[in-house]
Amino acid sequence: MKTREIKPVVSNPPSTSAQPPVELAGTKLDQPSAAAAGLTAVAKTNRHVVMGVGPVRGTKLLFEVNQKGGFDCQSCAWPSPDEHRHTFEFCENGAKAIADEATPKRCTPEFFARHSVAELAAKGDYWLNRQGRLTHPMVLRPGATHYAPIAWDEAFAVVAEELRALGSPDEAAFYTSGRTSNEAAFLYQLFVRQFGTNNLPDCSNMCHESSGTALGETIGIGKGTVTMDDFAHADLIFIIGQNPGTNHPRMLSTLEGAKRRGATIIAVNPLPEVGTSRFKNPQHFLNPLKALPTLLGEGARLSDLWVQPRINGDLALFKGIMKEMLAAEDVAPGTVFDHTFIREHTHGYDALIADLRAAAWDEIVAASGVSREQIKQVADAAMRSRATICCWAMGLTQQPNSVETIQMVVNFLLLRGDIGRPGAGACPVRGHSNVQGDRTMGIFEKMPDWWLDRLDAEFAFKSPRAHGLDTVDAIKAMHDGRVKVFFAMGGNFLSATPDTEFTGEALRRCHLTAHVSTKLNRAHLVHGRTALILPCLGRSERDPQAAGEQFVTVEDSMGIINPSRGKTSPASPHLLSEPAIVCRLARAVLGAANQVPWEAFAGNYDLIRDRIARVVPGFADFNTRIRGDIFYLPNAPRDAREWRTATKKAQFTVAPIPRRALAPGEYVMMTIRTHDQFNTTVYGLDDRYRGVFGGRRVVFMHEEDMRAAGLQQGQLVDLHNRHGGEERVAAAFMVAPYAIPRGCAATYFPEANVLVPIGSVADKSNTPTSKYVIITLQPTADPAAALRQRKDEATSE
Repeated sequence: MKTREIKPVVSNPPSTSAQPPVELAGTKLDQPSAAAAGLTAVAKTNRHVVMGVGPVRGTKLLFEVNQKGGFDCQSCAWPSPDEHRHTFEFCENGAKAIADEATPKRCTPEFFARHSVAELAAKGDYWLNRQGRLTHPMVLRPGATHYAPIAWDEAFAVVAEELRALGSPDEAAFYTSGRTSNEAAFLYQLFVRQFGTNNLPDCSNMCHESSGTALGETIGIGKGTVTMDDFAHADLIFIIGQNPGTNHPRMLSTLEGAKRRGATIIAVNPLPEVGTSRFKNPQHFLNPLKALPTLLGEGARLSDLWVQPRINGDLALFKGIMKEMLAAEDVAPGTVFDHTFIREHTHGYDALIADLRAAAWDEIVAASGVSREQIKQVADAAMRSRATICCWAMGLTQQPNSVETIQMVVNFLLLRGDIGRPGAGACPVRGHSNVQGDRTMGIFEKMPDWWLDRLDAEFAFKSPRAHGLDTVDAIKAMHDGRVKVFFAMGGNFLSATPDTEFTGEALRRCHLTAHVSTKLNRAHLVHGRTALILPCLGRSERDPQAAGEQFVTVEDSMGIINPSRGKTSPASPHLLSEPAIVCRLARAVLGAANQVPWEAFAGNYDLIRDRIARVVPGFADFNTRIRGDIFYLPNAPRDAREWRTATKKAQFTVAPIPRRALAPGEYVMMTIRTHDQFNTTVYGLDDRYRGVFGGRRVVFMHEEDMRAAGLQQGQLVDLHNRHGGEERVAAAFMVAPYAIPRGCAATYFPEANVLVPIGSVADKSNTPTSKYVIITLQPTADPAAALRQRKDEATSE
């Protein structure tokens, strides 16, 4: 069996490993926070803003974020209220993102002259991010050891030369991050399709692709069906496979409001998360009547019940909930299920009922890891509810059977008519602030023909119809030489993707890798024969163009289109906006004869929005509407109970309960974030909500599993994955006891991404199974050497 192993960076040239270096010194375990947010969040916010930006400039930016007339937060996609927004409409992690972007530190050509790529690769992700904003376009020539500055026109010429030299447009892949605005995304997909390919992998392929696939098949739209107002009318809210306290902190205020109005909240998660338990709303410190009780109290209780399935036990759990509901329906027909809705709006009910009757309770309990008594408790709450919302995130979307699991949640909602009425519906909670908008704008490797027909009619060309490559398939194509040019519009591709060493090898085999970025990241350091870093404006920065100062738009998790207007001066006069980068690149690649008015688009974003209005449904009169206020995109299931499925009805589905017997010494691992990171950006080294401080290489285990394996708290272990005849090893993780189910483990990404096999993906969606990785553990052979290595690194820094 081939072994792919992380060796200590000190023992091998840094360029031999695509992974972050082993960093251990200073890591300690302590008591986790008892409540989310609170005064600690306020203090952390102030520390990041004051120390990172400055008190005056930082405070001004905080007054502008998520405000009408201000800029949309660079962080998560949770919506802001339609009306009555708070003066401080941000969370701790949003403030970190703002401070991170607005930092006065600069990553200049002089910085790159001092540090070789090999030296930078030996640094941790936290260190890399702290070097500040990129100021100039940079190039790494073939054989060079250092990045060097390059003029913008020459950079675009480098890309154009490489693209024109390809044997086929399909030998290039064009990635998109969720940060990219609607305007930039629309132009980007237009350029790529005019170039001649649908190779448009994006970050959604790695997160909510399973949601889009599952919802598209069952209700006819790949988006959620609720609005913020629905939370004010819900009787019951499920938070499934989601940690809002870290990943979507402003959601906690919405849950607190729902709870205050009498809603029941049920958290479903293999890990206990303080963000679904108790919440101290920082807004209360501005209210003299609430400040002291909030400070001295335990915090508002959010979840009424925590259900702890084993990893990948969610499908069995929801099948069990519905089986209990079916038993009650059998006793009193017509009192549990909404038969009028089922008859008028659904298809496949009889097959689902037969499947529920055939399901064995022993199998449900064993596969879910949840007792029948607790399953009945959840079912009773569901049957009492007049309106139920189900929220979920990547805890559901990154499993082998994610699509089927989400469709089981949809089944649960359909049985009681909980889609398309107030206070009820499906709520996939997206991560990055415009990941949903990018898909709406056409960033998808297999857009439907009717959409492409509209694009073709508007721009008088014939777009390619063959489906392109998603993220996983693009990595495989780079690895085997079918893709030779990789261009990334934002993101940290290497650190966001699975199977880090395999992905690193894939990038190194490219003729060219190019990244549009605001800050230095590891994807710049594992590169093709030629590499480019193209620095762009941040969301918070003003964007002056030929027609005056411009603004962009984004779409949040609930299909709301928001304007975003930068307020601060650009970090460097050499930065370009994302639309300008796309337009200048398109002209360089497609040539002067191309009829698209790229220069006009770059100078006036109203012209881009006029074209979006004619191509993308729901954007009619775009410029007028967005200057008036935010607006909602149409959503047929939510607005009219209209189902654009194969049967023209909402579709019940049937799926078997997944079972996989673990061998002795095996565990199912899931990757998670710390509270000091957003996606792959590391803002600090603490995770106070889980009691981890000063480090990130931690593996959470059940105490009984530790005891059975002969492991102790704080001991260093190497994590092994064996999939597809190959062994992957992540070295030197500290063992931490945690209230996680037996046979399960959790680690932080991107450090543990090396263990996620490129060949292990969710059925139908092709999403990497980062929440279902089979691992074994072995004590680190020389823990003292690993610790000495980190001390040496700290000294060198």
